[in-house]
Amino acid sequence: MIKVGITGGIGSGKSTVCKVFRVLGIPVFESDEIARQLMNSDPETCVQLIELFGASVYLPNQIIDRKYLAGIVFSNPSLLAQLNGIVHPKVRDVFTAWCKIQHSPYILHESAILFESGFYKLMDKTITVVAKENERIERVMKRDGATEELVNQRIRNQWRDIERIKLADFVISNNDDELIVPQIIEIDKKIRANG
Repeated sequence: MIKVGITGGIGSGKSTVCKVFRVLGIPVFESDEIARQLMNSDPETCVQLIELFGASVYLPNQIIDRKYLAGIVFSNPSLLAQLNGIVHPKVRDVFTAWCKIQHSPYILHESAILFESGFYKLMDKTITVVAKENERIERVMKRDGATEELVNQRIRNQWRDIERIKLADFVISNNDDELIVPQIIEIDKKIRANG
């Protein structure tokens, strides 16, 4: 089975692109969602996060306080690296098990930091989703209720599109004035042909 990593900066539209691939019958492993689940329900992960960030990292209902956590790690690269060191190996284990039960020509592994984490090296192909920065900022502000300053801070902590494009096998341009479905169908055909 072909493993295809898909990534893109915050607000680029990875989720929208993944929905289209799902319609084409391609299973999508959402690593960011799995990471969230681990942070909320895996006892070992919870203990490690409290040791690193303090009890305030969890809300009273024992759910991770994502805004609080983002406010800490996106302004401190060292803490972000430590967070990734706790969560990423566990996400990788879940992904490996998930792949064993899939029966499709290829799968997608969606990750905001596919290249930064080095996980792309385990993929056969990679896709990066790009969009104009002003559109990305607007999307995230609308989606998360975040300030422009916070969104810009998150963007600065991620790789730039140009860096992702250098490592990507395919690029999907997801600007408001471009259609993504024809781009996705073309990539789908190419990946299936190489299977």
